[in-house]
Amino acid sequence: MTTTFIDTNNLARVETPEGEVAEILNGKLAGAKNVVGALRWLDSGESFHAEPSGKHQLIYLMEGSGTIRLENKDYPVAKGAGVYLGPAESAAIQAAEGASLKLFHLVVEQIPAATVDGDQERKRPSGSPGL
Repeated sequence: MTTTFIDTNNLARVETPEGEVAEILNGKLAGAKNVVGALRWLDSGESFHAEPSGKHQLIYLMEGSGTIRLENKDYPVAKGAGVYLGPAESAAIQAAEGASLKLFHLVVEQIPAATVDGDQERKRPSGSPGL
């Protein structure tokens, strides 16, 4: 397997109602399966809603400050903050007044559980340690 270099500065940004977005990790760019990674930019007052998707989500704040809403409660956040969302969880992130945000958003498919002697066991790549 070869290493894939992705120059995120040269990827097209797409305008959406929830700020700009550029996919930086997917099947087309890197042959990634079951995972999509994106950079998101929110300007002052803009917000992004990570809805329950049946998938795992990680959102990491790379730059800026704002507010994240989890379970109907707002939390101030700044560079370095992050949140993991399980398949049924959601969050809303809003850039602070006069500020902007740059987010890394990773979405990973659920890995089906395998049945071993009637017990559910997660499939792990060969050689991976159990947790």
